[in-house]
Amino acid sequence: MGIRLRKLIGTVVMLAFIIFYALFAMAIAEGRITQAPKLLQTVAYIVLGLIWIVPLMPLVRWMAKPDKS
Repeated sequence: MGIRLRKLIGTVVMLAFIIFYALFAMAIAEGRITQAPKLLQTVAYIVLGLIWIVPLMPLVRWMAKPDKS
């Protein structure tokens, strides 16, 4: 599989994941986090804002893998 096709597939998967993750994070933020103390809210928003990177790192590595010669 060529790098252009991997990047296309990876981009579509990444966009779909981010859309679903954003909906999930908003649902969590709307629910329980609003009643938590301010410090816990801050930590939760930071974690929710950064945790989406972890499952996408293997996808990014796969997309950037060079073509086989």
